[in-house]
Amino acid sequence: MSARLFVIPASHPSITSALMLEYKGIAYKRTDLLPVISKGALRALGFPRNTVPALKLDGARVQGTREIARELERIQPEPPLFPADPEKRVAVEEAERFGDEELQHPIRQLLWWAIKQDKAPLRSYSEGAKLGVPLSLAMKTAAPVVALSARFNEASDDNVRRDLAALPGLLQKVDDWIAAGVLNGDQLNAADFQIAPSIGLALTLEDLRPAIESRPAGALAKRVVPDYPGKTPPIFPTAWLEPLRQTASPA
Repeated sequence: MSARLFVIPASHPSITSALMLEYKGIAYKRTDLLPVISKGALRALGFPRNTVPALKLDGARVQGTREIARELERIQPEPPLFPADPEKRVAVEEAERFGDEELQHPIRQLLWWAIKQDKAPLRSYSEGAKLGVPLSLAMKTAAPVVALSARFNEASDDNVRRDLAALPGLLQKVDDWIAAGVLNGDQLNAADFQIAPSIGLALTLEDLRPAIESRPAGALAKRVVPDYPGKTPPIFPTAWLEPLRQTASPA
């Protein structure tokens, strides 16, 4: 089987797909793409959309974490990404959908807003990546990429302030699924792989870490992706963080 995964360094959905490939025991080659530039590159490679993760699997092209999960399940049923029990599968698929459609993007906006304010941490998110150019050169020319990424992802002050206010509720949903046994069970599933990298990325933002790491959601992230690349020092205005401080969950 020939598998090549196209990613953006430290992208949480990219990490989701890599984790699922590894869970299935499928060997793959990884190609790192620069943000923004990746859009044209993926089109040139014949993918129908311009987003990562993008997987070439024995010549077939599959994009998106949920699509990749189902293709991996089809070609390699064991170990399973979804429960055999129909009711349990519905619950896992709902948590997976939430991770993809509701959790992933706010965390992305928070990161790009932070990097736009201070580009210095960007290098830490790219460690180990093979970008086709020296990392030092990529960092020196990163300003336009960061500006465009923040714009494409609508990482505005208003949106990011709303994201921070909404984050406690999103984390509570993850905690509730963990308590119900949908997530973080004895055997990991597609929803675990979908959600944990988003929480892991949030934990790289030092402003957010105290409100997350002691929660069940934080424990899930540490279990699934314990060495998430990147670290961003405190950057968000204090007033914006107040909703997180008010709802921080004890261990």
